[in-house]
Amino acid sequence: MLLLNQIHKVFNEGTLDEKIALEDINLKLEPGDFVTVIGSNGAGKSTLMNMVSGVLTPDVGDVFIDENKVTAMPEYKRSRLIGRVFQDPMAGTAPSMTIQENLAMAYCRNRRRTLVKGVTKKLKTTFREALGTLHLGLEDRLNAKVGMLSGGERQALSLLMATFTDPKILLLDEHTAALDPARAELITKLTGEIVEDTGLTTIMVTHNMQQALDLGNRLIMMDSGKIILEVDGEDKEKLTIEELLHEFQRIKGAKLNSDRALLG
Repeated sequence: MLLLNQIHKVFNEGTLDEKIALEDINLKLEPGDFVTVIGSNGAGKSTLMNMVSGVLTPDVGDVFIDENKVTAMPEYKRSRLIGRVFQDPMAGTAPSMTIQENLAMAYCRNRRRTLVKGVTKKLKTTFREALGTLHLGLEDRLNAKVGMLSGGERQALSLLMATFTDPKILLLDEHTAALDPARAELITKLTGEIVEDTGLTTIMVTHNMQQALDLGNRLIMMDSGKIILEVDGEDKEKLTIEELLHEFQRIKGAKLNSDRALLG
């Protein structure tokens, strides 16, 4: 479903600020894979996500989605294949519009635009059913402005909107990092349920090692633009935070310098 082939990306090449953001990245996701990505700040996690979504183009290498080469495909076209939830709960929704209007925009993203009513009676029923799966009572607040929702509610709505059109790939970019612990736990639980129910091929970047261990069937660790560790299957299920830290230290010869990674 996703193939990153020999991806290499350099920022500010030829200057004193030159930085290798991604170096010879090879990553293959089968349909239904849920990969969690961890690493300290500057490891290349966000650059990896931007490479998949089309925000960035590789200097070397190719990106394939569902066996189709999309390396040169612009972000606005590639967005039809990708659902993405960002760290900022304000980023994935339109605050001045209602819940049902936001859902209508997401619903119509992959459909041909026509001059018809944006929210029909049938769509309202569809929206209520979808919102009901969140167990937050949002199905009874279709006409509420999204800007009035809490951060957790907005992030849950963003998560639902990102999966509404059955994208090929779901990208979760530290989507619980800006929430308080209780709401982060809620969104983490919803994430697991939604991905399992939909079977979406998913990449989730997180600083939270416990979250990375609890979710998904595969885990990769990045450092200095490289994938330095890959764990999957039963090995991932048995893995602990202490073992992850030890593995990082063994590979790099240094401790992982990120307090956020230890917070569970």
